[in-house]
Amino acid sequence: MSAGDEADFLVAFYQHSYQDHIDFVREGGVVLYDSDNVEPNLDDKRFVYVGVPITGLTVEALGGTAKDKGKNIFVLGLITKIFSLDVEKLKKIITEKFAGKDESIVNTALMAFQAGYAYPVGKVLTHQYQFEQIPKQAGAPAQITMDGNQALAYGLIAAGVRYGAGYPITPWSSVMEALRRELPKYGGIFVQAEDELGAVSIALGFSYSGYLAVTGSAGPGISLKTEAIGWASMAEIPLIICNIQRGGPSTGLPTNVEQSDLHQAIYGGHGDSPRVVLAAATVEDCFYIAIEAARIARKYSTPVFILSDTSLATRIEAFDEPDLSKLMVDPKPDLSPRQTFKPYPVDAITQHIPPGTRILDGKYPLLSGLEHDEMGHPTGSPKLHMVMTAKRRNKLRKLAEEIPVPEIYGDEEGDVLLIGWGSTYGPVHDAVKQARDHGEKVGAIHLRHIHPLPNGIENIFAKFKRIVVVEMNDQGVYGFGQLAIILRARYCEPKIESFTKTDGLTFRVKEILDGVFKGRSFAARKIPRDGAAIVHADTAPESVKSVREVVPQGVG
Repeated sequence: MSAGDEADFLVAFYQHSYQDHIDFVREGGVVLYDSDNVEPNLDDKRFVYVGVPITGLTVEALGGTAKDKGKNIFVLGLITKIFSLDVEKLKKIITEKFAGKDESIVNTALMAFQAGYAYPVGKVLTHQYQFEQIPKQAGAPAQITMDGNQALAYGLIAAGVRYGAGYPITPWSSVMEALRRELPKYGGIFVQAEDELGAVSIALGFSYSGYLAVTGSAGPGISLKTEAIGWASMAEIPLIICNIQRGGPSTGLPTNVEQSDLHQAIYGGHGDSPRVVLAAATVEDCFYIAIEAARIARKYSTPVFILSDTSLATRIEAFDEPDLSKLMVDPKPDLSPRQTFKPYPVDAITQHIPPGTRILDGKYPLLSGLEHDEMGHPTGSPKLHMVMTAKRRNKLRKLAEEIPVPEIYGDEEGDVLLIGWGSTYGPVHDAVKQARDHGEKVGAIHLRHIHPLPNGIENIFAKFKRIVVVEMNDQGVYGFGQLAIILRARYCEPKIESFTKTDGLTFRVKEILDGVFKGRSFAARKIPRDGAAIVHADTAPESVKSVREVVPQGVG
């Protein structure tokens, strides 16, 4: 389920990357390093070392202004040779990747690939490898391969989303690029706006017109969209907002993983502005979570956040091809005439009608970010504000009634219940499996619907002695991660503990086992949580502290 704790093959371009990752390679694994930039410890006999002058060979192969910019592609060619991969298929992928750019860029990339493939790797590596081909079982469904951001984009299209707007930011940008490329094929359009506030405002305009729209960003961009998202809550306009989380705050760690935007998604607005928050668990789930988000946004006329993260965004997985004949949603607005229409009935859930719809009694409603009565007319009435605030809150309570309780993986009752959300799905489930193999009574649940929470989770809590929430954010002032804080507030359950980390890396199974079952050995090779030893030039050893000393982390 997870990528595993140890790598079989490491490619190191720079000294710091070698030092940071060498202890994550299994004993007997291969370390391929750029001998122009890396000096490995060859006295460490745990690994097979393969030195190739990657930088120099790339410059030699490409020359001119390209310099060493193609060394990633050079290594791809080298790995293609080592692992006996399909050369022509990879060349086609490279050509497609750089499609639309100047032809010289495509040719340079192909030259780098060919140079890497042609390198006489047999002189430095005695073995070449081949992936085992597993024959397809008769009757098994076809599979597709993509990363999480692609799956999210195609899930939005299947859900009937035809319009959207955004602004580039890592790691959201590839969702935006996919939608910009694909939506015109379905009669839609994706707009790159001048800034984040402009993007969400354009998306709201699309949704107001009767076509559910999407916008997205990472944490910093979501902050800039906050004002307009509050307007969507007040006006009760359906909208999908994707937050592909990265390390924060501020510019933070743009290319690293973190789950620290949960509170921003739930509470990040002025006033009481209810919104729904969902979190994808796997690459496949990125597709289906988009469909669920669109369903909820339309049914409850509300903004819906989809939380993903850098790990899911860039991870490539194969999964069963969705049955689009059963999933594709027709987005065409219903413009049929109404005898009368009241958009904000206090005793029912808001359902907007598209502009241009005929209302036969001639009483057309208004739509505003100001507090309003049932027809949308602005009001300063204290009583109406209380009623409308409760109306906007209660529809989320209604949603909670229909959300299924998550299934328990592992033991249905026992000593420890692990709770995960987002991309921790694989490591958490693998940790449960290993713990049970060693005699522990452990179960796990994974939450896709974060806000509102499904009713009935407390019945699961009652069956376990300890509850540990595993998440990639800080334990905070009070010793609990962001989801743990919400669960403790919601259920007043003192058994809920927190296991967190903020190193910008995905959880490893051993980390979870060591953190949850302190002092218990699960017979795995020691993998240092703090990475390789820290080496500081011209610094006295006594002045150097480890990450663990500086930033204590773990069970709260």
